[in-house]
Amino acid sequence: MIIIRFLIYFFILYVVYRIIRAWVGQSTSRTKPIFGKPAGEIEDIMIKDPYCKIYFPKREGVRLRKNGTDLYFCSTDCRDNYLKEKGKETV
Repeated sequence: MIIIRFLIYFFILYVVYRIIRAWVGQSTSRTKPIFGKPAGEIEDIMIKDPYCKIYFPKREGVRLRKNGTDLYFCSTDCRDNYLKEKGKETV
């Protein structure tokens, strides 16, 4: 008889625990932050440098607008070398 009472009390406590946990959990986000931002908000993509052909995050790139097109470079050196190379082709 004592075991049955113990199981009933345990079950009631467990149900109360789950209800409280669900109530508290609604006010907090279930997604863990990644690099200081909530999951799903990181909108960075990897792009390829047109000069040295390496991939880098777009947000860290050096932007060049040429003929209405945005080009992104991994560094100002790559951008400058690209412009020098393209200048030689048109001469």
